[in-house]
Amino acid sequence: MKSIKALFVVTALSVSSLAMAEGGADRTFARMEQARQASVEAYQVAKQQKVEAPVVDSHAKQAEHANC
Repeated sequence: MKSIKALFVVTALSVSSLAMAEGGADRTFARMEQARQASVEAYQVAKQQKVEAPVVDSHAKQAEHANC
């Protein structure tokens, strides 16, 4: 009788640990990986399309203020 109880306890613990392994951690990791991939792709696109910011000519700005 004791061996049957021990076998039942071991089986119950094994089944519960397998059920927990398929929990939300796998889904969370998959979402994190998708977000990482999307950010890497966005960074690469931005890097390829890098456009320099226009520089304002300080002399033109001073002329505008002088006219006011």
